Amino acid sequence: MPTEFKPGERPQTAPEGEPIVVLENVTVQYRVPKERIGTFKEYAIRALQRRLEFVNFLALKDVNLTIYRGEVLGIIGNNGAGKSTMLKVISRVLRPTKGRVALYGKIAPLLELGAGFHPELSGRENVYLNGALLGYNQAEMDEVFESIVDFAELRDFIDAPVRTYSSGMYARLGFAVATARVPEILIVDEILSVGDESFQKKSNDLMQKFQRQGATVLIVSHNLNKIQEMCQRVAWLSRGELKMIGDPAQVVQAYRESTQ
Repeated sequence: MPTEFKPGERPQTAPEGEPIVVLENVTVQYRVPKERIGTFKEYAIRALQRRLEFVNFLALKDVNLTIYRGEVLGIIGNNGAGKSTMLKVISRVLRPTKGRVALYGKIAPLLELGAGFHPELSGRENVYLNGALLGYNQAEMDEVFESIVDFAELRDFIDAPVRTYSSGMYARLGFAVATARVPEILIVDEILSVGDESFQKKSNDLMQKFQRQGATVLIVSHNLNKIQEMCQRVAWLSRGELKMIGDPAQVVQAYRESTQ
């Protein structure tokens, strides 16, 4: 039985073939204002006058999901279905309102383009900064620095401030840092839709290599053909609920039929 992961503890190692991520009755609830408020000043005034009305929004509703070591799992659904919220819960960016998440591996999350980058620092400096955020020391980053630069195809720009980078350059550098070492759990949220065709192919090939080496990969994408091609199972989220999970072709077909 998996043990619950607590902040500050290193995830334990599960035996091969055992679950690596377990979500048990996970619910995430947001409390949002009923009306759209344009400025913080207006928000503060209404709060002091007790004129704020809130509604509860369930981003995830009692989600139960087991992800196994070494599998590639795709997550699909309409915008607002709860896909990114689920990844943030697994990545420990968000705490669930109810339920628990048990982890058995070190996570390399790619949730947003350039997440953790400092715009005024150079690409070189941001490589080491991001590496530190992922739990690697300087010696470990020294070993993989050249391969990161080559993979990101940024040799001529690595000492330029990242504020001068395009979104594609951000994505390539972020992906290269997160995948410089074989992660136990790689989480990818729509980031593979950026960059040119050759970089997308190179990224796909690398993830397949990681999977062969035993890494677990979680992918959120609206590219259903890519999901079917790359994933062993697919989970379909709808309005925060896990609607269906199983064979990629069957789940994608059911999802497509629901949107027609």
